[in-house]
Amino acid sequence: MRRTRLRAKGQLTLPEEIRTAARLEEGDLLEAEITEEGILLRPQKLIDATQAWFWSPEWAAGEREADADLAAGRGETFESGEAFIAALRQLAKPARKRRP
Repeated sequence: MRRTRLRAKGQLTLPEEIRTAARLEEGDLLEAEITEEGILLRPQKLIDATQAWFWSPEWAAGEREADADLAAGRGETFESGEAFIAALRQLAKPARKRRP
């Protein structure tokens, strides 16, 4: 169990292990509640932590690229998963054996 000190204006610093485990970042909102056990802090993420990967800058860039490809007509649709796999197999090149 870690200790932290209450500072001026009611400020406190949560230990790094807790911030990391709770996926807290600077500016995140926390809901504070008094319970029978003490003080309970609940992160109030605007984005569900399990979906945060979707909102990462890298993912957003990929989404923009995909949208641009669709808008430009660069895409292909398939009637089934099997048809998609068959198209991928046709694109795959067999590995060539090197001669000694």
